[in-house]
Amino acid sequence: MMLLMASKIRSVANSLSADDVEGFLAEILKARRIYVMGAGRSGLVAKGFAMRLMHLGLQSYVVGETITPALQKGDLIIVFSGSGKTKTVADIAETGKEIGAHIGLITSNADSRIGKIADCKVIIETQRDDVRDDAAEFEIRQMLGDHKSFAPLGTLFETASMIFSDAVISRLMEITKTDESALKNRHANIE
Repeated sequence: MMLLMASKIRSVANSLSADDVEGFLAEILKARRIYVMGAGRSGLVAKGFAMRLMHLGLQSYVVGETITPALQKGDLIIVFSGSGKTKTVADIAETGKEIGAHIGLITSNADSRIGKIADCKVIIETQRDDVRDDAAEFEIRQMLGDHKSFAPLGTLFETASMIFSDAVISRLMEITKTDESALKNRHANIE
């Protein structure tokens, strides 16, 4: 299963638009402050990305945390949402857009509610076929050797998004000429 997932993630990486990625990097580099968010497991990926942005020396915050400051015009909100239409996340993105923030979206659905207002998007192609009964269809697919949906409930999107966000940090390190020792100096030391 790990090899199947690795193969799919390689395919996702090969499908990324270089122009979209460059636009995403440009938004990050010009932002004064960066806010990240997502729901569920996508939210966990977002939190990890916020941490790495902070390690890089950028002002980053997680939407919804108690110490997150008020959003201002020109700030950047980065949304991790496979569907691009999770209601709570879409509502917040729309509010941020009204305030004057730029919206960056990591998604599988470019034409989604959030996709329509995003200033930049990176499309992580992991859309799965509609399935009525995951459990039953999973067993049938396993017996037939059909592994199209071998990873449940968006797992490939979240995993690919995490790998993508780590690759973004590596690229930002190159662009800003920041070495790993600078990141280590910002790493938690009271754990």
